[in-house]
Amino acid sequence: MKPLPELMSFLEGLPEPHILFDTQYRILAANAAYRRQFSPQHSVVGRTCYEVSHRFSVPCDQAGESCPLARSRESGQRERVLHLHHTPKGEEYVNIELAPLLGATGQQAFYVEKMDALRVAQDHAAAQGLIGRSPAFLHMLGLVARVAPSQAAVLLLGESGTGKELVAHAVHEASHRAAKALVPVDCASLPENLFESELFGHERGAFTGANSARGGLVEAASGGTLFLDEVGDIPLTMQVKLLRLLETGTYRRVGSTEQRHADIRVVAATHRDLDRMVAQGRFREDLYYRLSTFPIHLPALRERRDDIPLLTHALLSRVAPQRKLVVSSGALEALQAQNYPGNVRELRNLLERSALLCDGDTLEASHVAQALLSGRRGHSSTTPVTVAAATPVASPGSLKSVATAALQSMADQHTGSRAELAAQLGISERSLYRKLQALKPKGGA
Repeated sequence: MKPLPELMSFLEGLPEPHILFDTQYRILAANAAYRRQFSPQHSVVGRTCYEVSHRFSVPCDQAGESCPLARSRESGQRERVLHLHHTPKGEEYVNIELAPLLGATGQQAFYVEKMDALRVAQDHAAAQGLIGRSPAFLHMLGLVARVAPSQAAVLLLGESGTGKELVAHAVHEASHRAAKALVPVDCASLPENLFESELFGHERGAFTGANSARGGLVEAASGGTLFLDEVGDIPLTMQVKLLRLLETGTYRRVGSTEQRHADIRVVAATHRDLDRMVAQGRFREDLYYRLSTFPIHLPALRERRDDIPLLTHALLSRVAPQRKLVVSSGALEALQAQNYPGNVRELRNLLERSALLCDGDTLEASHVAQALLSGRRGHSSTTPVTVAAATPVASPGSLKSVATAALQSMADQHTGSRAELAAQLGISERSLYRKLQALKPKGGA
């Protein structure tokens, strides 16, 4: 069955990239917007969508990806997925919306796929924003792509160091407000007596030191996004005033009776358990529901270990930009074996220490081990954990900390004094003594 020429003409005039393909995944048409953005040099007509976009030899669902066509066959409805596509600019995340078209018999005959490249994340080390391609990361990014074009309030939930501000920027950049400002408010650092003035502004003479009128952060975010970072630290007395802003879209400067309209979209973030805080009476329940129209959980680094190699290369280019460090497979294994309670921020610090301990061009496992041993929280952060079943891991009996094994090896091979070994490791002699004592079997001398 051939598609109607009227359908082909309609797709050609659409401003967004679209392709049309049949039930066998063969591309029948690609409109001008698609050709400009995704295939300026070569025609894709006659080729399969999975070969063009992914360079797969089989459909996506047979290669470990989520296939919108397979999902549409199952549901009979429009489907949306986030995919990593090969493009003229390299691999890019593309938000895909697929719609099935029924034939004369009422069965699915063709599929129209709209594509929208997501500008806020990459899978490679050159990116300065969000980086990753693990399932947990892609799930989070898919939620960002889904909510960003709306006006819904977004609540980012995750441990410290998971990149909540980067995700807030991603929501803003993928929204219709991207041309305007994203204004961050560090709720944890604002003293209670200044919170209202910083947020809403003040009039001249409103309080001691207010020598002139000044707009607040809400005003600065007009037309854009207001990012309330660590919203769980807002004092209760201020929570009601923030609630009024969210409910009515209006506010007053301190010292003024004039109501002002706020044209803002709110993204909030916290590492705190807001549900528990609500139960304890430390966070207003009505404010919680206003902020959490669309909550997004940010995975901890231990939940996305497959992204550590990508993050490692990206972070090394930032902490040691003048050096072209190569990371050995042993070093990557050592990095992936850590728990990272401080998440990406802790990984960055570990890599910076490791790079400083490395004199050559290759970062080895020994450099990572030395950096772990000299770290303030080395013991708690190096506890090995079992990773996903798909990843080959050592047996439970051999799951010994990389840092501990390295220390044992260095201690066995060292022929100088304990003070020299401590200096080599960058730790005090007393710390070295405690670590060596911990290596001894129970009941040993």
